[in-house]
Formats: sequence, structure tokens, C-alpha cells
Amino acid sequence: MVKDKRVGVVSLGCDKNRVDTEKMLANLQKRHNLVNDIDNAQIIIINTCAFLQSSREEAIAEIFSANEYKKSGQAEKIIVTGCLPQKFIGEIFDELIEVDGFLGVSDYNDILAVIDKVYEGKRVNAVGEPKNEQGTERVCTTNNYAYLKIADGCSNHCTYCLIPYIRGKYRSIEKEKLILEAEKLGRVKELILVAQDTARYGQDIYENYTLTDLIKDLTKLENVESIRLLYCYPENLSNELIYELKTNSKLIKYIDIPFQHADDLVLKRMNRKGTGKGYLELIKRLKAEVNGIAIRSTFITGFPGESEEAFNNLIKFIRDAELFNCGFFKYSREEGTPAYKLDGQIEEKVKNVRLKKLYAEQKKVVNKNLKNFLGSIVSVVAEGFDYDKLVYYGRAYFNAPDIDGKVYFFSGDEVEYGQEYDIKIKEKIGYDLFGDRI
Repeated sequence: MVKDKRVGVVSLGCDKNRVDTEKMLANLQKRHNLVNDIDNAQIIIINTCAFLQSSREEAIAEIFSANEYKKSGQAEKIIVTGCLPQKFIGEIFDELIEVDGFLGVSDYNDILAVIDKVYEGKRVNAVGEPKNEQGTERVCTTNNYAYLKIADGCSNHCTYCLIPYIRGKYRSIEKEKLILEAEKLGRVKELILVAQDTARYGQDIYENYTLTDLIKDLTKLENVESIRLLYCYPENLSNELIYELKTNSKLIKYIDIPFQHADDLVLKRMNRKGTGKGYLELIKRLKAEVNGIAIRSTFITGFPGESEEAFNNLIKFIRDAELFNCGFFKYSREEGTPAYKLDGQIEEKVKNVRLKKLYAEQKKVVNKNLKNFLGSIVSVVAEGFDYDKLVYYGRAYFNAPDIDGKVYFFSGDEVEYGQEYDIKIKEKIGYDLFGDRI
């Protein structure tokens, strides 16, 4: 049994991957010493993403970088986990000979056993089938907020997406495990619920227990101060969930709904279950029923068959929907997905032009949204100090971590991170607001 090695972990990809990393860290610290800097690590573990070609390239680059430490003698072993080995173990086991061990997306509980085996001189392939068998212990790597992954895998089979082929079918995690995991996190200013399709929660394992029911149960926890929802597919937004957004004081008036497009033909080719008109009606309903709600979404441009008319329909949707924030992405042609074989593939230069136009259109909406806050008082959770701007910063209810803007503020008094402060908004710059603590 190998003990007391210095272990450095690199976590790539999405917030759902971060949760996997945090659970792996909890296992690692039972026998080994966690270090923040891989410069000082004897074992380097890279938890990978493989959703897009760019993410696979990033993962390979991290592996090559880790191997430099190994060649110099600073590091002893390299272990690669997550999506890359789950999908491509047949190719990379023989190609990436510098890697000592591989684990898949559901094998993090085996990390200690794999470390033991690689120190016996073996190269280990411990990639198994996707399943829900992780524990509830975590080493939280975020301050003031934490992600709670409520399901894994996906059964929507959007034609552009590799996730079902990497992480398997949609699998809700039992409510008892989720509640226990949330309790073990300790004081959480903001608990962020995530999955590939968060609003689908419970449909595969319960008859009468939904995301709304889970939110109600999590609301009862004294250590959880607020809850935020990400990745809620529009077709699964129930009347009950909308009512919960309206009435539950712990549920932040914010929702992320990945529409992905607004042209009906493109949506059909994507295997998305909706229409542009239906999406717009949903947005209008949310705004009417949930006062002040901030709606975020993501969109893909350059999907095969996206004609000029289809793109203009998307632009018009962005203009009419007036979403609080949006993320835009160019379609990435991924081998192994149905969309890879579709006709009407779009040239890269056209994708680039369309992407810029989308950001420009949404910027107009953002300017209008943020302008409404000028002169108002906003409650902000302080998160840090920006030494370049020489001001504090934090997040309001309309700011999710990493993907939205921030609120920067001056304060003559000491600021405690994780606490809420009232900020008088005086200025907007880009996607951010600036103000003074009052």
C-alpha cells in the first residue's frame, strides 16, 4: 500500500467535472498529501474533458506538460481520469505511454488502488462502464459556493453532442445521497445544481419526485443559504418549477436554459425538442411570473444547414428574447455524432463572422439590462479584491460563477469575503457593474 505521496490534481472542463475531481480529492487525502502546485507533486492526476476537439487538445497538452516533470524526475507517476480515457481508451492507452494509469468517468473511487498498482510498475487501464457509484465526501475547491451534481450522463441525444457516448444515459442520483452530500459541504452561501439536463431530475428513478421536490428538500437544510439552477432544458421546465422560482426565497431568481438555436429547421436537425416561438413564449412567461428573473442561455452557430435565413432567425430571437446573459459557440464537428455526417457543413470563416454578429447583438441587450441597475442598490456577495482595478468584487443574484459578469465596488471599511453587502451602482463597463458600498 502506497502512502504519503504528494499529489497534484489538474481539473479540466465543466463544473460537473469539478465535482468529480472534488470527490476524487476526498479519496486521495485518506492516504496522500494534496498539493496545490504540480511543481511539487510526485503524482500528477489530470481529470480530463473530451466534449470537443479543443478540449481534447487541451487535455493532451496537459499530459505532455506533466510528462516534462516526470522526465526531469520531479514527478514519479501520471494518471489520467475522466472523459478522455472513457471515450478514447482504445486509442490512447498505447499512444500515451508516458501515462501510468487511466480511469473513466465513474471510477474515481478506484484512484487509491490504481496508485498502488502503478507503483508496482504496472500500466493500468481501470476504465469501467458509466455508473453512479461515487460517495458523498468531497474536498470543496470553491469559496462561498459549491456545485451539486444531481445526475450524470444524458439521454437527449442532440445530434452534435458526444456526452451520451462518453458518460452514458441519464442517471439521476438518489435524493438521499444528494441531501447528505449537501449537508456534508458545511455552510454554503450558494448551492448550484448541475447536470447535463438539470430539470429532468428524477424522471428515470422516481414516479413522483422531481427537481422541484429536491429543491424543497434542499431548502430545508440550514447550512444552505441559497440555490441556483444551471442547465435546465426548456422542455422539462414544469409549472411547479416555475412556481418554485417565484415563491421560494432560497431559490435564486436566475435560471440557465440552453436553447442552442431558435430556427425550427436547425433545432430539428439538432434533435432539440422545441421551436423558436415556443422558446420565446417560455421566456415571456418566466419574466411575467418571476419578478426580476435573470435568464441565461447558450447558442450554437454554424450548425450544418444553418442558412442565412436560419441565422437571421437566431439574431432576431436574441434581439426579441432580451436574455440577461448568453454564451455563444461555433459548431464543432465531432466524429461519432450524427451531425458529423449531415450535409450543409458550414465553412469556418462563416462561423467566425456569425459568432461575432451574435456577440454584438447580445452586447446591445446586455447594455440595456445593466443600464437598468444604474443608481440602484444591489446585494452583492464579496469574493475577492482585484489588484489591477484596486477594488473589491463579488456576484449579485444575476451573476453565476465564471460564466457571467461581476460587480466591482469600493469600500472604505474592511470587507469579509462570503458576506453580502449593499452596493450603490454607478457605472457599467462591458459585462460588469461598478459601484460603492453603502
